[in-house]
Amino acid sequence: MQLGRYQLPDNELRAHFREFVLDDNHPCVMAQTIFRDDEANIKQYSALKCPISAQRLLDDLGEYVANYNPSDPGFQTFMAVFAHEVVLDELAYEEGLWCLLQTLHNLDTAPWDPEVSNDPSSENFSLSLHGRAFYVVGLHPGSSRRARRAPYATVVFNLHDQFERLRSMGAYHRVRDRIRKRDKRLQGTVNPMLSDFGSRSEARQYSGRAVDEQWKCPFLASAKHVSPSPE
Repeated sequence: MQLGRYQLPDNELRAHFREFVLDDNHPCVMAQTIFRDDEANIKQYSALKCPISAQRLLDDLGEYVANYNPSDPGFQTFMAVFAHEVVLDELAYEEGLWCLLQTLHNLDTAPWDPEVSNDPSSENFSLSLHGRAFYVVGLHPGSSRRARRAPYATVVFNLHDQFERLRSMGAYHRVRDRIRKRDKRLQGTVNPMLSDFGSRSEARQYSGRAVDEQWKCPFLASAKHVSPSPE
């Protein structure tokens, strides 16, 4: 296969992320399990603010959702990698991330997942694409949090359904506490942005940058395909 100008060989890319997660003992034990089980779906795109990249990513996420099996006992993740994106600082990455998420939403024709809110200020907010709620994790080399300091600008899409499955298994709080303890050991402090779903808007967590109380999420949900909020 001929690689595009912005693409790295898949084996090289996967090796770099395995080193970031496994060799460097990443605090997220779920991420470690996913990479050990080879359940990370990694795709490459040109730029965070590129509409063509956004359409390709939306199509790939549609395929990912269609192939997702909620009865599968394993955990999976989808990673959109922008290997040649130049990220100068956390603010620049945050701007690019929300530009991408807004474009994905504008292109999406599916109704909002009725289990979550479309209002980014709501404690029940979660990004919805193809009718499914996703928890988004921003990663990039310039992050102040070591756990977010990936080798390339990356946007991780985790289906909320998997976290609900952990709750139904009675394992959510145990896994959460273990991750936070490991993150504190790595960084010296627990990420101040972290909070449980339903206690505060998860939009504050997406980019990885520490934001203050005056921060306002730039995302705006379109009225054309919004389902009623669960609130």
